[in-house]
Amino acid sequence: MGRYTGPSCKQCRREGMKLFLKGQRCTMSKCAMEVGRAAPGMHGQRRGRKMSDYGSQLREKQKLRRQYGLREGQFKLAFTRASRRHGVTGEMLLQTLETRLDNVVYRLGFASSRREARQFVTHRHVLVDGHKATIASMPVKVGSVVQVKDKTSSREKARMMIEANASREVPAWMKREDKEMTGTLLRIPSREEIAPVVNEQLIVELYSK
Repeated sequence: MGRYTGPSCKQCRREGMKLFLKGQRCTMSKCAMEVGRAAPGMHGQRRGRKMSDYGSQLREKQKLRRQYGLREGQFKLAFTRASRRHGVTGEMLLQTLETRLDNVVYRLGFASSRREARQFVTHRHVLVDGHKATIASMPVKVGSVVQVKDKTSSREKARMMIEANASREVPAWMKREDKEMTGTLLRIPSREEIAPVVNEQLIVELYSK
């Protein structure tokens, strides 16, 4: 399946919750979820019916996949990698997603959304440990330094994003240096710090069938 190019708000409406896909717009009163628009489709308002176990598992998977902006194959690959690591698979999955380069750029405040962060990376505005990094799915290791390229256009864009996202704090497991336009992954976040919008155990059950 190709990359989703439709309205971001439609995905939030489908899941019945804010997935924060459009940055600052999601905090405004004109957000589709704030207005109270129904789910898309001719049966969008029929939310009272009971959902099967499979349906509940699928919805949790779709919420998490859409929140991080991944295609189905990308998400399944992330799950496969997480399942090979030692520890609770659900928590390993969340940590795998959180340490993707595009998500780290977003968490550091260099972009207002994960989609924008992915574009920021692919357009060669980012360095990791002094080397060019253009792959959004690249895993960032503990201690790695993510830096905005020393180029006027790159730094100006990042500075604008930092100012626009001033209300969004940098997570405790990261450190940002505004003057140098760098960010460091201090440690791997715990599940409580990630605070997922989903029940990741249902996702594990879905892929374990």
